[in-house]
Amino acid sequence: MAQCVQSVQELIPDSFVPCVAALCSDEAERLTRLNHLSFAELLKPFSRLTSEVHMRDPNNQLHVIKNLKIAVSNIITQPPQPGAIRKLLNDVVSGSQPAEGLVANVITAGDYDLNISATTPWFESYRETFLQSMPASDHEFLNHYLACMLVASSSEAEPVEQFSKLSQEQHRIQHNNDYSYPKWFIPNTLKYYVLLHDVSAGDEQRAESIYEEMKQKYGTQGCYLLKINSRTSNRASDEQIPDPWSQYLQKNSIQNQESYEDGPCTITSNKNSDSNLLSLDGLDNEVKVDGLPNNFRAHPLQLDSSSDPSNSIDGPDHVKSASSLHETKKANTGIIHGACLTLTDHDRIRQFIQEFTFRGLLPHIEKTIRQLNDQLISRKGLSRSLFSATKKWFSGSKVPEKSINELKNTSGLLYPPEAPELQIRKMADLCFLVQHYDLAYSCYHTAKKDFLNDQAMLYAAGALEMAAVSAFLQPGAPRPYPAHYMDTAIQTYRDICKNMVLAERCVLLSAEILKSQSKYSEAAALLIRLTSEDSDLRSALLLEQAAHCFINMKSPMVRKYAFHMILAGHRFSKAGQKKHALRCYCQAMQVYKGKGWSLAEDHINFTIGRQSYTLRQLDNAVSAFRHILINESKQSAAQQGAFLREYLYVYKNVSQLSPDGPLPQLPLPYINSSATRVFFGHDRRPADGEKQAATHVSLDQEYDSESSQQWRELEEQVVAVVNRGVIPSNFYPTQYCLNSYSDNSRFPLAVVEEPITVEVAFRNPLKVPLLLTDLSLLWKFQSKDSSGKDNEEVKELVTGEPEMIGTEVISEFLINGEESKVARLKLFPHHIGELHILGVVYNLGTIQGYMTVDGIGALPGCHTGKHSLSMSVRGRQDLEIQGPRLNNTKEEKTSIKYGPDRRLDPIITAEMPLLEVFFIHFPTGLLCGEIRKAYVEFVNVSKCPLTGLKVVSKRPEFFTFGGNTAVLTPLSPSASENCSAYKTVVTDSTSVCTALISSASSVDFGTGVGSQPEVIPVPLPDTVLLPGASVQLPMWLRGPDEEGVHEINFLFYYESVKKQPKIRHRILRHTAVICTSRSLNVRATVCRSNSLEDEEGRGGNMLVFVDVENTNTSEAGVKEFHIVQVSSSSKHWRLQKSVNLSENKDAKLASREKGKFCFKAIRCKEKEVATQPSEKYTFADIIFGNEQIISSASPCADFFYRSLSSELKKAQLSVHAEKQSIEDAVRLIQKCSEVDLNIVVLWKAYVVEDSKQLILEGQHHVLLRTIGKEAFSCPQKQEPPEMELLKFFRPENTTVPLRPSVEQLSNLIKTSLHYPESFNHPFHQKSLCLVPVTLLLSNCSKADVDVIVDLRHKTTSPEALEIHGSFTWLGQTQYKLQLKSQEIHSLQLKACFVHTGVYNLGTPRVFAKLSDQVTVFETSQQNSMPALIIINNV
Repeated sequence: MAQCVQSVQELIPDSFVPCVAALCSDEAERLTRLNHLSFAELLKPFSRLTSEVHMRDPNNQLHVIKNLKIAVSNIITQPPQPGAIRKLLNDVVSGSQPAEGLVANVITAGDYDLNISATTPWFESYRETFLQSMPASDHEFLNHYLACMLVASSSEAEPVEQFSKLSQEQHRIQHNNDYSYPKWFIPNTLKYYVLLHDVSAGDEQRAESIYEEMKQKYGTQGCYLLKINSRTSNRASDEQIPDPWSQYLQKNSIQNQESYEDGPCTITSNKNSDSNLLSLDGLDNEVKVDGLPNNFRAHPLQLDSSSDPSNSIDGPDHVKSASSLHETKKANTGIIHGACLTLTDHDRIRQFIQEFTFRGLLPHIEKTIRQLNDQLISRKGLSRSLFSATKKWFSGSKVPEKSINELKNTSGLLYPPEAPELQIRKMADLCFLVQHYDLAYSCYHTAKKDFLNDQAMLYAAGALEMAAVSAFLQPGAPRPYPAHYMDTAIQTYRDICKNMVLAERCVLLSAEILKSQSKYSEAAALLIRLTSEDSDLRSALLLEQAAHCFINMKSPMVRKYAFHMILAGHRFSKAGQKKHALRCYCQAMQVYKGKGWSLAEDHINFTIGRQSYTLRQLDNAVSAFRHILINESKQSAAQQGAFLREYLYVYKNVSQLSPDGPLPQLPLPYINSSATRVFFGHDRRPADGEKQAATHVSLDQEYDSESSQQWRELEEQVVAVVNRGVIPSNFYPTQYCLNSYSDNSRFPLAVVEEPITVEVAFRNPLKVPLLLTDLSLLWKFQSKDSSGKDNEEVKELVTGEPEMIGTEVISEFLINGEESKVARLKLFPHHIGELHILGVVYNLGTIQGYMTVDGIGALPGCHTGKHSLSMSVRGRQDLEIQGPRLNNTKEEKTSIKYGPDRRLDPIITAEMPLLEVFFIHFPTGLLCGEIRKAYVEFVNVSKCPLTGLKVVSKRPEFFTFGGNTAVLTPLSPSASENCSAYKTVVTDSTSVCTALISSASSVDFGTGVGSQPEVIPVPLPDTVLLPGASVQLPMWLRGPDEEGVHEINFLFYYESVKKQPKIRHRILRHTAVICTSRSLNVRATVCRSNSLEDEEGRGGNMLVFVDVENTNTSEAGVKEFHIVQVSSSSKHWRLQKSVNLSENKDAKLASREKGKFCFKAIRCKEKEVATQPSEKYTFADIIFGNEQIISSASPCADFFYRSLSSELKKAQLSVHAEKQSIEDAVRLIQKCSEVDLNIVVLWKAYVVEDSKQLILEGQHHVLLRTIGKEAFSCPQKQEPPEMELLKFFRPENTTVPLRPSVEQLSNLIKTSLHYPESFNHPFHQKSLCLVPVTLLLSNCSKADVDVIVDLRHKTTSPEALEIHGSFTWLGQTQYKLQLKSQEIHSLQLKACFVHTGVYNLGTPRVFAKLSDQVTVFETSQQNSMPALIIINNV
């Protein structure tokens, strides 16, 4: 239970006090009425004695009574109606609310921190009022009148006579059978005569004389002169007298108000005699002259005759009682009580009570106890004192009590008033009232046994109840509290006697006692046991106290506390106590909140919302309903729909209260703010026939960090080229779409007149659909005019000035149950300035047809659309995006800080050009190496001219716009045969085998040495594209060499003619997806020709072997490939003629066929090379058809140069990887084996598609770099290396001097033997045969070389000589020579044979070293062909 102001030791004696009746004459009542008080009310604040009181018990022992209080009340001759009592209790509870500034106790239990009000004043007020308003009954005497004060005024004509009349009236009321109420303790009631004297108006001497007369007549112990009203009730009195009455009157203000009107007004002994008339009580100070004897019977708790008892407390009219109470309070606060009384008068009243108690009441009680004791002793014939006797009885063996179930239902048994059992009970009650608990316990115990023996259950229960309380209150606690007595009493009252009021009193007392002993669990069980359907208010209060028991336990039971608070709240609600119900639910909510008890939370929030709404606490109601909707609800769809409608209904009412207020924040649907995306620019146009718009950026594309990095690199490349190789410090990559992955730390730039699209991610957490209508963005705009001044315009609603920013409104946006959906909302900026997108504004509603709406009709005329809206409220939701977590500095790492996210705060800048790019006849599938011609259309759709158009791509070898000069670029493809994409010339058939030579510079094709091959300027006419203008340019494409799907990114860069300070350039992106299928695989090798001299006597002829394989698997319908031309391109070499041309001029390759070609290559003439040694390439075409493709023109040369530059780039990367520590000598030797010859194989493919034959054409490139090394047209797949064991030792750092490889050495000096293939010699004439042999030595390097030729046989074994055959070189066996750069030297040798046979002349060993180097490298002759000679005998 909650903490109480009084302890149980104070509460019980205060609840059971001696009752004294008051009977006043009319005049006396008038005197007290001057103070707005009745006589009984006048005494109320002073009814507690300030000092201890003594009396003697029947054993003549002195007994001390502490803090004795007496209860004085007007005589009421009718018992109170139960309905009226219920109404009073209801009003008392509703009138007592928690104090506003009350500091709640914080209880920590486990992981709960609960704010709980420690006290429950409404419960204490209820309990006090309940105990005070209990009607007197026959089975107990605690609230029977012990005495009666007869009050008359000194100002009456015959006061003494008046006393006689009052005395007779009291006697009549007590002993006349007409009056069953009130109850009197004993027949001989103490009468105490009080003479009231008005000090300010009355005659004091007369009063004194009357008092003397009274003393003579009634004795000094039985009368008193009370002087009051020492001053007139003048408001302008100088001293402020305290008002001790208000606290008492406030509690029962309803009772008081009614008692003024219906209270006992008149007492008459003779109905017809006006002179005998007394006015006792009246609100007005007039004396009532019409005799109203029946007014006695009206109890203060009497209901008006008009009111229906059923309407008492649990009826529907609860709010009225609270409001009427409030009005009464207000009315009462204006009245000053005791206005005519001074502090001296207060002391006099206090003194009067003391005198009455000391001299009148206590002696009377003492005498009565003695009399009762003597009666009992004489009746029982026992020893002198019952007190000592009872001790004897109970110290012996105890008689077993019968269980209550065995007892018959005899609650109807009634004892006559003089029955001895009742005398014991009377004595017990008297002892109890004067706090003599030992004696009281003994008597109750005795009475209990008697009643149980007689099976008078009501009496027995009463005795058990008071015996238990007396046992508890006994000083020194001689025996434990007999809780089982109370349990039996409660069960008897409730089940047998069906008297819930008495059962409730038992429970209230017992629970307090158990609480004082910290037996919270037993107290809670007791309180819960008495909850029943007959009274919601009682059940609510008891459940609430039970909840407090659970939380006050040693180990608090938090969930039980919460559960019982909910039950209490429910019962409070049924009892009409809305505020208390709301409070209980709110207290319980602390426990259920955030613990995953979602259904319980929903129920509590729903109830809180309803109760708050009823109490017009609309903000609380909205908040509670909001919680139901925003938590992940596990309710059914129907329940969620009901919640939503309640919420909308309440919200509607709130918004109607302040229609001009700010828009409220709506809880639904959820917005994932971080998923908000912002897109700057127009939507992409769809493809139109053969026209395909550039993909650019759109909200439909998923974010990919890899591709965004690629786009960034491409933009950096082109910006660097434009800014002469340096990226400006203020460069920032262009971002058209901002999302949670992009860098949003800067204010984004938007262009005026270009839309801004904001994609908002909504999620509907409910199972019912939500309909958002009139959905638009909420923004704030600060415009900057040309003078730089700021004009701010805040846009709260759609109705704003449309000049600055146009706002798109979505009329209907439906989100189904548990669906996530994005809305794209647009703004159209018409002015430069700063824009801040704040959030979204919309009407939230549900669909009418989804479920029936209880009690809420559709709002007329609020919405027309395809969905009919049931009810909607206008509101907003803010878009608040948290920036990224900062993690750079130490401070940021140790604390949690977030950077800014400015994606919703764009700066609107001045106009910029806007480019649109369309691709016409752009293929989606190509063969590897296939050349296709398409067209690109550039359109300027803005009002500004654009310039500086460039395109950048990571795959420049994929496309070309043609050469820089018009000569190199064919105008139209229709000029040549078969609409070829190449520039062709018809040739005569004679010059088939020899090469046709042309030359071109790589500068003409935009791939100079220093420039970036990836950045390609677009050849716009006049380099400017005017507003609204469009240009179509041809574009050649070549299928990539690897088969598969290729994504090729193009980035178009352009600038405005007028330079803008904020945006320097703009970009447009396009991603082309090309699927390539296999075509030809070309492999080639080059080797030196053995015939060292060409026609012109210069060395260095080469043979080029080209293998072409058709790897196509006929997937694309390719029938066959024709090799139409093989061209070479090199700075130093060119193809001269085809060596192995077969009969068939046109080389055809069907599927999986392979063709072999052999060409002779010669060095270019010096004059051809000398013009521009670095950039001029010589092209030589060898034709296999009747049409020459000019390989030095577009697009053949373009793609050749592009593939060349990309290969060079790859080669550079691999070179950089190696250490640049190769010695010069080795480098020179390496150069000998290097060759710079590139082969271009041009082909046609015949394709059958849809029964039509198409001719595709294409080209493959093979770059020959090293003599003898095979080169391929497409990159070879490398086998992954086998796994090696890890080595855990440190390699020794020994530098091995780099030596050239064997192949490289063999290429330093080229040797060739010239001799007759067969030689005839007459051995019979001459035994020695001499053959002249010429040894040609060719220096292949660019440096001088020292050569040693050794002719001695290198003898390994005799067998080797036999194999080779024996012959001898005559003359010098060793020659030392020096060969200049690329010099050819011939040595004349003689070989001597002794008999016929086949001999190998390739025995000379050649050693070579660079003239300025010490080391000698032997040139290996392994690669030389065996030089066989046949010697014949003739």
